[in-house]
Amino acid sequence: MKLATILSSLLLAVCAAGTAQAAPDLVKGEKIYKATCLACHGAGVMGAPKFGDKAGWKPRVAKGQPALYKSAMDGVKMMPPRGGNPGLKDDEVKAAVDFMVAKSS
Repeated sequence: MKLATILSSLLLAVCAAGTAQAAPDLVKGEKIYKATCLACHGAGVMGAPKFGDKAGWKPRVAKGQPALYKSAMDGVKMMPPRGGNPGLKDDEVKAAVDFMVAKSS
C-alpha cells in the first residue's frame, strides 16, 4: 500500500512538473532592458510606456503577452523592431518584455 501511494505521488509530481510553464527569466530580462530598452522606456520617450508606470502599462498588458511580444519584435509606432537592436533573439526580446511587465504592472 505504501509503495502504491509513493508511486502515485511521484507520478503526479512528474506530470505536474512537465506541464508547468517556465518562469520568466527576470535577471536576463533586466540585463537586456538596461542595454537596449532603458533609453526610451526609462524616460517614456516618444510615447513609450515608462518603466514602472502601472497606468501606462495597464492597457498594453491587458492585450496579453503574445501581443506585447509581437509589438516588441515587430516594432510599434515610434519603436523600431527589437528596440532597435536587430541582434536580439526572440527569447531575449521576450525576457526584456517579461521584465518590464513584471516591474510595471
